[in-house]
Amino acid sequence: MLALGTFAVGTDAFIVSGFLPSIAHALQSSNSLAGLSVTVFATTYALLAPVLATLTAPWPRNRVLVWALAILAAANLASALAPDIWILLASRALAAMGAAAYTPTATAAAGSLVRPELRGRAFSMVTGGLTVATALGVPLGNLVSQWLGWRAALGMVAALSALAGAGVFLIMPPMPGQPRAPLRARLAVLRRPAVAWVLPLTLIGMTACYIVYAYSVPALQALGVADERMGLMLLCYGIGAVLGNLLAGYGADRWGPARMSVAAYVVMAATFGLMSWLAAAGGGPGFVVGLLVLAWGFSSWGQTPPQQLRLTNAAPQEAPLVMALNASCIYFGIGLGTALGAALLVHGMVVGFGISALAAAGALGFLGLTMRRRG
Repeated sequence: MLALGTFAVGTDAFIVSGFLPSIAHALQSSNSLAGLSVTVFATTYALLAPVLATLTAPWPRNRVLVWALAILAAANLASALAPDIWILLASRALAAMGAAAYTPTATAAAGSLVRPELRGRAFSMVTGGLTVATALGVPLGNLVSQWLGWRAALGMVAALSALAGAGVFLIMPPMPGQPRAPLRARLAVLRRPAVAWVLPLTLIGMTACYIVYAYSVPALQALGVADERMGLMLLCYGIGAVLGNLLAGYGADRWGPARMSVAAYVVMAATFGLMSWLAAAGGGPGFVVGLLVLAWGFSSWGQTPPQQLRLTNAAPQEAPLVMALNASCIYFGIGLGTALGAALLVHGMVVGFGISALAAAGALGFLGLTMRRRG
């Protein structure tokens, strides 16, 4: 049931990328300004996640989860009815508030319900809702937007969020909150090196994989993908994301989170490097592009469960907060990557893919540095 909620959150967070040009046209805006809807969502989420984790800490977990999904549903309905780009941006910020309250709470709750040696898999199951959203929710939303328009697609997300909220309300067992503590006291966890060195890696890694994701339509066009095959390629990305997330959770429990992180960043850097080369060559065979898009999704979401496991191992008593801080870094990375992508649009996707490859290599280098410091 927790994964159903993250499926709703993930569909909401990533669906807009599939029809940014349609939003820009309908609201008489530029593609870059419409792309800010992704940046606004990500930045609002990043800023509010640790604040909301602290403010809602004393509440029963069930109440937090249900209210978060209710806010998400209302915000998506407002987005679907937005008369101009500014109302849309405001409603995307409200949606981010609901998402920021839900996902870290659900992730921490899942980790508390299982034995420590199974936490990586528990995290991947909840995060799996986000990855299944990229595999099914986003392509479905893309199809709905083509058939009925982008407003209908956002209305679909509102209905899904309401359904998930009702399910959590009816099925989730009672889960108490935590003792109240000020944000400053909770943030003392950042003084622990095992926490402080993990969070920047999340930021760098997510920036790398989102430089071109928000502009996936022109990115795939640069690889030679025809418009009628966009949905299929987004599905390939989603399938890769699901596989990467599940295998990373299993591998982090079995072989350790650091090794799985290394594998994710190696695959990510190689994938973006090959994409840049193909874009410079004018595109490639559909089968090859599909495999690269699969690897893109695999590496993007294969980095998350190992990071979550490293953080909860370092601060098990502050799991909700460190999950929120990691989620903040995820969405700061998404926002930063999207902003970089907007700035790089005028230079073409060869440059965009190339910068993504360099950022992934930077994440790999940073991981190596932290491993040496700990070793």
